[in-house]
Amino acid sequence: MACVSHLIKHSKKLRNASSFMRHDHADLVRWLSYDSHLSGGKMNDAWTVMEKRRYSSTAANSTVMSFGASKKDVSRKIMKVGNPIAGPLSMKDFACSPVHWKRGFSSDSGLPPHQEIGMPSLSPTMTEGNIARWLKKEGDKISPGEVLCEVETDKATVEMECMEDGYLAKILKGDGSKEIQVGEVIAVTVEDEGDIAKFKDYSPSASGSGDTSAKEASAPTPPAPPKEEVEKPAGLPEPKISKPNAAPDGDRSFASPLARKLAEDHNVPLSSIKGTGPDGHIVKADIEDYLASRGKEAPATKSVTKDTSAPALDYVDIPHSQIRKVTASRLLFSKQTIPHYYLTVDTCVEKLMGLRSQLNSLQESSGGKRISVNDLVIKAAALALRKVPQCNSSWTDNYIRQFNNVNINVAVQTDNGLYVPVIRDADKKGLSKIADEVKNLAQRAKENSLKPEDYEGGTFTVSNLGGPFGIKQFCAIINPPQSGILAVGSAEKRVIPGSGPDDFQFASFMTITLSCDHRVIDGAVGAEWLKAFKGYIENPESMLL
Repeated sequence: MACVSHLIKHSKKLRNASSFMRHDHADLVRWLSYDSHLSGGKMNDAWTVMEKRRYSSTAANSTVMSFGASKKDVSRKIMKVGNPIAGPLSMKDFACSPVHWKRGFSSDSGLPPHQEIGMPSLSPTMTEGNIARWLKKEGDKISPGEVLCEVETDKATVEMECMEDGYLAKILKGDGSKEIQVGEVIAVTVEDEGDIAKFKDYSPSASGSGDTSAKEASAPTPPAPPKEEVEKPAGLPEPKISKPNAAPDGDRSFASPLARKLAEDHNVPLSSIKGTGPDGHIVKADIEDYLASRGKEAPATKSVTKDTSAPALDYVDIPHSQIRKVTASRLLFSKQTIPHYYLTVDTCVEKLMGLRSQLNSLQESSGGKRISVNDLVIKAAALALRKVPQCNSSWTDNYIRQFNNVNINVAVQTDNGLYVPVIRDADKKGLSKIADEVKNLAQRAKENSLKPEDYEGGTFTVSNLGGPFGIKQFCAIINPPQSGILAVGSAEKRVIPGSGPDDFQFASFMTITLSCDHRVIDGAVGAEWLKAFKGYIENPESMLL
């Protein structure tokens, strides 16, 4: 570090380069300070890089830094992200594609030093994003850690923070901008407040820096089209003139069967038509041109038009949200690549309903939240996974990964699409804790405020359409790379035989369907898991042991 400062201080070439001292010196110090044990050879290489950049013939240059969604992400240059459907299941950390802040220097356009902010890549599956809203306005001063705007990704809305001091000179993508590609410039910042006005009419294509702009500037301008083509008005197509390619032999006319049939239907003499087909053959287009020149229209065309006419449909096109795009692609991938099979069982929930009533009485007296049937189902599913761990697994090409954690994803439907927040270690938590977490995560999903850690890392999914919608039974699609998902139907009263021939009783039954990945869960293993799950539901006191 002392060596670098000594070189910069005594270099005659750099004393008068104030702009270079301000930018490249900081870059070199930042680079060399990254590793405090640089050798003399590496320092010489660094100095060579600075000399080359100093005397480069290109007027524009840039330095690129990583940009993340939080301070922690910026310092580590990595972010944990997930997919709303598959993300909770991957159990991996993904390195984000870097989001660039490009520092531009004065060029032939006369613009002062500035930075272009690109659309961040906040997940491995993100290729485009939307700007929900800007929290800073043009001309505002910005500091590191301050939130610039809210970006709608393919999973949730994430705050994008600033990295350096400066001023927001130009917003290129305003509130509500849709389908912005990753890396596309969304704003420009400057260091001096007095430079803001110079970026009033700024556009990246006109003021780009680096090699790209140099290539665009050097690219030859395509020649202008001929004047006759430019001034030619757009109108009806010119009539087609039939010109024979070759004169037929004698007086005989050669025509295709379709052209001959069309000529007979309209009483057109073939001898009066010159063919444009191979060797002067008359084709269908020649007959149609002849009929058009006489002002007549083929009756066959009229009948087809009349028969196929239908009233126009009234419809509305609803644009895809990011979450819906990812959900669609993941479910399509699951249905096409995972061999599904389904196991269905009816469970008596009379005792479960009784236990729920007793627990809710205790919850109300203590001020806690009420326990739902779905909370009991989540607990029973987690305990069954602990008892039959083969179902708590996922498939890979080389092995089957069996998880020690039992993390249950819960499907939540919102106006923006389907979310699956995760209840971690559900087998170790009490019913009251599970109820609190489910209600909290469901509310945040509806507000589109879930964080990646709220939905990544799941090992099994529960989808309940019975309680809220009254669906009796359905088959759910597996959440890859998980190997199972439980579809819960509604509880209904049924008549069951009693002890005597004329004795009948009523009881509540609920239909449960388990969707299994046959590569991981064999039929007997799936049946064993359902047996364990049914035992916990029909004897709920065993869940408390």
